[in-house]
Amino acid sequence: MVWQQTYDPLGSMLLSTLVAAIPVAVMLIGLGFLHLKAHIAAAAGLASALLIAIFAYGMPAEMAGKAAFMGGLTGLLPIGWIVLNIIFLHQLTEQNGSFKILQDSIAGITEDRRLQLLLIAFAFGAFFEGAAGFGTPVAVTAAILIGLGFSPLAASGLSLIANTAPVAYGALGTPIITLAKVHNYDVMAVSAMVGRQLPFFSVLVPFWLIWAFAGRKGMLQIWPAILVAGVTFAIPQFIVSNFFGPELVDVIAAMCSMICLVLFMKVWQPAEIWRSTSLRGHEEDGGKAAPATAIARHATGDVVRAWMPWFILTVFVFIWGLPAVKAYFNGIYAPKFPIEGLHKLVEKVPPVVATPTKESAEYVFGLLSATGTGIFVAAIVGGLAMKYNPLALLRTYGKTIWLVRYSLITIVLMLALGTLTRYSGLDTTLGLAFASTGVLYPFFGTLMGWLGVALTGSDTASNVLFGGMQKVAAEQLGLSPNLMGAANSAGGVMGKMVDAQSIVVASTATRWFNHEGDILRYVFFHSIALACLVGIFVTLQAYVWPFSALVIK
Repeated sequence: MVWQQTYDPLGSMLLSTLVAAIPVAVMLIGLGFLHLKAHIAAAAGLASALLIAIFAYGMPAEMAGKAAFMGGLTGLLPIGWIVLNIIFLHQLTEQNGSFKILQDSIAGITEDRRLQLLLIAFAFGAFFEGAAGFGTPVAVTAAILIGLGFSPLAASGLSLIANTAPVAYGALGTPIITLAKVHNYDVMAVSAMVGRQLPFFSVLVPFWLIWAFAGRKGMLQIWPAILVAGVTFAIPQFIVSNFFGPELVDVIAAMCSMICLVLFMKVWQPAEIWRSTSLRGHEEDGGKAAPATAIARHATGDVVRAWMPWFILTVFVFIWGLPAVKAYFNGIYAPKFPIEGLHKLVEKVPPVVATPTKESAEYVFGLLSATGTGIFVAAIVGGLAMKYNPLALLRTYGKTIWLVRYSLITIVLMLALGTLTRYSGLDTTLGLAFASTGVLYPFFGTLMGWLGVALTGSDTASNVLFGGMQKVAAEQLGLSPNLMGAANSAGGVMGKMVDAQSIVVASTATRWFNHEGDILRYVFFHSIALACLVGIFVTLQAYVWPFSALVIK
């Protein structure tokens, strides 16, 4: 029996919106204010979502349970699989001492912590976002920063702030390609439009990042390097997105930024070296930083061997991200499991879609093509190259599973919550509240994209969730559908730092367990402020600057 979603079950959009917001509020309040452990807060949010979906929205209980179950499976693969294997590789490099050599080699480029942050969190992280996405960049950069001696809050929070501007083109353009495919946008037009929005923020975010870390004075002391990092990322981002497409935007822009920043640091260093590894204003509550150690000089061969596992990781992640490789692996083994009792039994209705549309509910067990599998293979190859024997690798893997066990449980629960809100229509009620803002819609439509990522943890999922609604609302208001489709993705990138999944990945990578609430409280202002700035920019595009009239051939 098909169940139709209803978006105003209480007969008042105000009351329905308030009720739909309860599960997210329960989880965020539990994390941020009640200091609950992340898995307990996620379980409370999921329980409240089940109750509201069943009793307020009228979703059959069995259907609600199956939606949550499907989300939990997605939490394990692909998200949890990435986290587990990146921590496994990090464990291997720590145990054999190569991570210390890697730290020294980075410090050899510059001892200034602000410049290290630019190089690793912004530029290096953007490369991993472009190649893999889905939590990989935060896991990698947070692990490296904590190894360099940054405090846990600094390593976690700053990795999250840095992983914003590249997100719309993450995983070889997956969010934009998916938006175009699912909702019938012109992929090149949307790619170009996002490429006229985000480059401004690609310049702003590095300044924002260093300001958040070292304050205004500390930021101004290294403004030339920040400008180099941002501009050499933003210009390739604009050119590639507007004239070549979304696939390689981040990869090319990140490589340009890294190379230019390293070359610039060969001829320029700040007058004053910043050695503090704690967040300014959070020296006491940001977690204990690793004790400072002397920077040793290592033989070139040792440095190459220390970087080798991460180079192997980069190569494998990039290869696994290629569409042709994914298609090949999926052709070998990627069984689809329709969730009986849910698949094609939930129907979306106008105004969210033009005509009633049944929702698919298939879990694809794409183990071979999953990015986490590429990371796992890279970790095994890297481990063997580091002269680990198979038994030692197996022993370390077992320890890693035990280390991240609660993080995996949390990710499962949070993805279950996000998937349930999608199939029950709770998130659509929240989206419709934004869509009812009339002339202010360009601003609030952008925040809808932020909300989608904050709820689902994925710019791709947010585009699937709200891309159709953006198109319908834009046409009704006489706005460019491509502008608002792009705004959904561009606004969504700022929600990446507050989505629960990313916060758990960051806390796991830094081993700052049970401090997810501290991370959330720290990044929340940055997320909202940057999302509002994107919304203002999109509003100017809609009414002041005729960007939306330009067509890229």
